[in-house]
Amino acid sequence: MGGNWPVPSTRVRELIRRGAEIALHPPGAWIEELYAAALGGERMRAIAEDPVLSEGARRTNVANVLHWAAANLQRPGERVPANVSAEVLEIARDLVRRGLDERALDSYRTAQNVAWRHWMEICFELTDDPAELRELLDVSSRSIGTFLDDTVTALTVRMQAEREELTRGTHAERRAAVTLLLEGAPISRSRAEDQLGYRLGGPHVAAIVWSSTGTPMSELEDTAEAVRKAGGASRRLTVLAGAGTVWIWLPTADAPPTEALQAHLPGSADVRVAVGRPGRDLEGFRRSHLDALTTQRMLARLTSPRRIARFEDVQLVAALTADPTQADEFVAETLGELAAAEPELRDTLVTYLREQCNSSRTAERLFTHRNTVLRRLARADDLLPRPLAQNTIAVAAALEVLHWRGRAG
Repeated sequence: MGGNWPVPSTRVRELIRRGAEIALHPPGAWIEELYAAALGGERMRAIAEDPVLSEGARRTNVANVLHWAAANLQRPGERVPANVSAEVLEIARDLVRRGLDERALDSYRTAQNVAWRHWMEICFELTDDPAELRELLDVSSRSIGTFLDDTVTALTVRMQAEREELTRGTHAERRAAVTLLLEGAPISRSRAEDQLGYRLGGPHVAAIVWSSTGTPMSELEDTAEAVRKAGGASRRLTVLAGAGTVWIWLPTADAPPTEALQAHLPGSADVRVAVGRPGRDLEGFRRSHLDALTTQRMLARLTSPRRIARFEDVQLVAALTADPTQADEFVAETLGELAAAEPELRDTLVTYLREQCNSSRTAERLFTHRNTVLRRLARADDLLPRPLAQNTIAVAAALEVLHWRGRAG
């Protein structure tokens, strides 16, 4: 491999080694900039909106930086082997399973630009000798570019092989049929039902089970079965959407209650569940899945720690937080100092609003004295920019956003 690869001078090899030591411990700000670059742009939107794919893209782009730095720490200036670790190959497989092609690897190129800029900063700190700096930057540019080319080529080959594999077998047929149904493509009901082994007439509730941390498929399957039991359904349609994602449909008219899901849910806390609204026939099959998808994306957007969410419980928050920046401004402007106050004030106010502003019922729900509730409400009102009585609906909405972010309620 790379028999004609040029050998840099001894001095530049030492500079590369020293720079690699620094690059192996990138500051948090560098990593965040790398994340933003990797997921920016319209072409990356499908990945950025998918919690599993976006987390995979983040991890693999950082992994590429560390892989290159580690190789240069050991063998400075030599050609760096492509990064074909198990994690990177898993992400390539997931991209294909979502119907994405090799253009999804553009994130590697955009992240490379950020990494190169920070590497140059390191280089300028290592030496101010013009000749050394010229050779150092020349060698580094060739090394980084070749490493990314080799990695992208290896992943392209893997994606092509995965695409061929997915054209065969039962899972592939299910995935293809579901994709056509969700896109509203002209596929006959009878053909789709034959391929899915699932009746499309009648009621449906869709759910998405996923994990962004490499959880074994057996745990995802156990969770999918728990969703079926919680929903009281006799059977389920299951489609493997990726290594970390399972799509489910239950032939039932009611979404599983949150309490039932919590009671049945097994396995790791890293496995999460998003549930759509009930629907009927083909349109209900589609809409319930899109509801679950919206719920999944909302949890990811808010970096919510919550493990279970139903669309009917989060519909308002999903709409309010479609633009995260505007959502942050809305919460800050509506709640003011209450947003950062002690949780018991917000908890009391949330319960008070849910009990239709009845302080006696609020005290009963919180197992506390009514006078304690009144004191907390008065304190919360003092912290709000506008009195609660003048802004009740907005305050309730802002508190609900915080609830799903895991900061209240």
